[in-house]
Amino acid sequence: MTADDPIYLDYNATTPLLPAVVDAMLPYLREHFGNPSSGHVYGRRARDAVENARSQVAALIGATPEEIVFTSGGTEANNLAILGVTRFPGQVRHIVTSVIEHPATAEPCRWLQRQGWTVTWLPVDRKGRIRADDVAKALAERRATLVSVMHANNETGVIQPIAQAAHAAHAAHSLFHTDAAQSLGKIDVRVDDLGVDLLSVAGHKLYAPKGVGALYIRKGIGIERIAYGAGHERGLRPGTENVASIAGLGAACAIAQASLIDESARQRRLCDLLWGLIHAAVPEAVINGDPFERLPNTLNLRFPGVRASALLAHAPGIAASAGSACHEGGESPSAVLTAMGLDADVALGSVRLSLGRGTCENDVQRCAALVSEAWHAIRPNCSIR
Repeated sequence: MTADDPIYLDYNATTPLLPAVVDAMLPYLREHFGNPSSGHVYGRRARDAVENARSQVAALIGATPEEIVFTSGGTEANNLAILGVTRFPGQVRHIVTSVIEHPATAEPCRWLQRQGWTVTWLPVDRKGRIRADDVAKALAERRATLVSVMHANNETGVIQPIAQAAHAAHAAHSLFHTDAAQSLGKIDVRVDDLGVDLLSVAGHKLYAPKGVGALYIRKGIGIERIAYGAGHERGLRPGTENVASIAGLGAACAIAQASLIDESARQRRLCDLLWGLIHAAVPEAVINGDPFERLPNTLNLRFPGVRASALLAHAPGIAASAGSACHEGGESPSAVLTAMGLDADVALGSVRLSLGRGTCENDVQRCAALVSEAWHAIRPNCSIR
């Protein structure tokens, strides 16, 4: 692998389309162009594709097709869940979420805060997990319309105690939403096991196209639209459906369901191998977050004495993410990692390595060698402690 063709280890950022997903999409990009709302044969063909995909998404999460609403992605699904529920008449103007949420959840919550809502921001422990007791405590002080906590964190891969948190929410007569963008297709995600009322799906995180997603809405949950137009998607998401991408999402969900156990185990084995090889070469490296309750494909590692950006710059054969965001030429530490109690300088030395269906053992071995070589090359010249 070279800098022009690096090993891709950024599957939590996005995934490539699977060939079978492309195959499922092509008929609706070429010949089946009808509008799903049309009554003639062209429309029926498109509508059948949408409804088939709806069944495939529902099957993956243990829902019914009628509980699935298609969206433009995970961000819209989160916004529809949070703002749609809070727009329903007579709601208590209080929402509970966590300090480590994706902006697609955090920003709608901040918008509600600016409209006069009370938002309780749940802390996380040093392993990056919320406590269900904190949910119960927040709701004991004041009932909330909604509790929204992501299923698995996009940076650390840490899996949250959603079933326990949802139970605490329901005990206080609050609804529960989870953003499952990172977990779906990597671990078993069943809405009844989790006990959630709403669940968000992002297509491009599980080998479907960008620009398509879905929201699960448990039957009987009251929710208002947040965009206005015609009556598509049960009147909750106006606009002619993106048929080809929806077909692709359905195919991706069917593939995930058929191969979940074996593929999850394979990626877990490769991830453990990667960590073992890196730790053997760089004993100072540490896993950020819970080492056990995390996605099978995700390693968020901190390397003492270096900036993650410098480490990756010295390992151009790897395409991965630093554990920090760059703003206007400067670096800022990950808010997720600092919420876990890491100092800013320590957080800036963190790298996320996320594996996927295209990752093989040779990739893992090469990545470990490149990362360790880069760390040993730049560590003596770095002043960070």
